[in-house]
Amino acid sequence: MEAKQYVEEIQKKIHENDRGQVEYLQAVDEFLPTVEVFLKENPAFIEANILGVLIEPERILQFRVPWQDDQGNWKVNRGYRVQYNSAIGPYKGGLRFHPSVNLSVMKFLAFEQIFKNSLTGLPIGGGKGGSDFDPKGKSDAEVMRFCQSFMTELQKHIGPSTDVPAGDIGVGAREIGYLFGMYKRLRNYDAGVLTGKPLGYWGSQARTEATGYGCVYFVKHLLKDSNDSFEGKKVVVSGSGNVSIYAMEKAKELGATVLTCSDSSGFVYDPNGIDVELVKELKEKNRERISKYVETHSGATYYDGQSVWDFEVSYDIALPCATQNEINKKQAEILVENGGKVVAEGANMPCTLDAVEVLDKAGVLYCPGKAANAGGVAVSALEMSQNSERLSWSFEKVDGMLDDIMKNIYETCRDTANKYDAQNNFVLGANIAGFEKVAKAMLSQGLV
Repeated sequence: MEAKQYVEEIQKKIHENDRGQVEYLQAVDEFLPTVEVFLKENPAFIEANILGVLIEPERILQFRVPWQDDQGNWKVNRGYRVQYNSAIGPYKGGLRFHPSVNLSVMKFLAFEQIFKNSLTGLPIGGGKGGSDFDPKGKSDAEVMRFCQSFMTELQKHIGPSTDVPAGDIGVGAREIGYLFGMYKRLRNYDAGVLTGKPLGYWGSQARTEATGYGCVYFVKHLLKDSNDSFEGKKVVVSGSGNVSIYAMEKAKELGATVLTCSDSSGFVYDPNGIDVELVKELKEKNRERISKYVETHSGATYYDGQSVWDFEVSYDIALPCATQNEINKKQAEILVENGGKVVAEGANMPCTLDAVEVLDKAGVLYCPGKAANAGGVAVSALEMSQNSERLSWSFEKVDGMLDDIMKNIYETCRDTANKYDAQNNFVLGANIAGFEKVAKAMLSQGLV
C-alpha cells in the first residue's frame, strides 16, 4: 500500500471511531500527514501496520472520584489515566486537574507525550491523566480529600517501573504531596512512583523550573544557529503558572525584556519588563489574580478579560505557556503583524492548526510543544534516575543536563527536517524523529 493511502485510511478510521473528540483529532491530524514521507522511505512499517497499532492507546482508565467538601456535601468527579504507549519505557506524563478535562483532552495530551518523551532520548513511554476537579477556590482540606480519593483508584495501575505520573495544570507541589502520601499509605513507600515531588522527599533540583527553562533553552539554540541570542529581544509570554514564570525568568536572565503575562481573567503589559519575583509571590505564594500586579507597578497596565494574543505591540519572540488552542488564526495574524519571528510552545498545543498555517506562510519559526516544552518531562525522567540511585544531584548538574537535552532535541528536529528537505519545519522534524524511535521499538517487540 502507498504511504499516502495508508495514512489517509488510518486518519479516516480515527475520525469515525473517535467522533467529537476535538482536541484528540486535532493532535492526530497535525501528526499523521507529517510522517507520510518517512513511511514512504520505510515501507516495512506500513507492512507491519505499526502506525495503525500505535494510534490506539494501550489502555484507557476512567473512574469516579467521590469526595466530601468542607460542608459535608458529597461530590463526585471523573478521573482518567490514558496509558498510550510503553514501547520505550514506563508510561510517563502529568496529571491535570481542571474543569476542561475530558477523554478527548486526556487522549490528545497522552498522544503528544509519546513523541515528546521519545525526543528526550530517555527511556520513557507516553501517558497522561487527570480529573475535571477544579482545585481553584478549594480549601487545602478539600484538595487533600479529593487527592486521597483519586489516588485510591489510581494506585492500582501505577508504579515506578509501570507508570510514573507527575504534575500538570492544577497539580502542583500541594497536590503531588497529598497524592504521594496516599500512595505511600496504600502501597508502602516508593520514591519513584511520582515525579515533581518536593525536595524534602526525593524531588529533583530544577524540576520546578524545567519546562519553562527548557522552552527558552530550545529557542536559545535555535537563535545560536543564526549567530543570534535573547540579548535585547522583546518577548511576549502568556500564562502565569509554573511554565510561564520560569520561561520569563530564564528569558530575562539571557538578556530579554518580557512584556506580558496573563491568567484566565486577563493579562498584564509592563513595558519596563515583567517583575518575575512579584509574579512568583502573587501566583505561587499568595494564589492571587494577576490583576494585583498593577497595584505596585504604576507603569504596567492590566487588560481585564482580554488575551495577550489580541494585543498589538512590537516583539520578537512569543512563548504561549497557558493552555491548548489559545492562539487562533486571527491571533496568529496579529502575532505576525506585531513582528513575531519565533513562536515556541511552552504549553501543549496552544496554536490551532489554522494558526500554525498562518505562522508557516509568514516564515515565523514555529517550535511545537512536543519539542519545545519537553524539558519538564526530561527532568522528571532525571528525577526517576535519582530516585533509583537513592541520590540527589545539584541544581547546576540537572540544569546543565536539561540544557544539553534541549540542545539535542533542537538539533534532532532541525536535522530530521533537513533530511526530508523541509528546512525549519520543526513540526515535521519532531514528529518523524519521535515516531521513528517508537516505531522501531514496537516492530522489534512484535505484535503486542
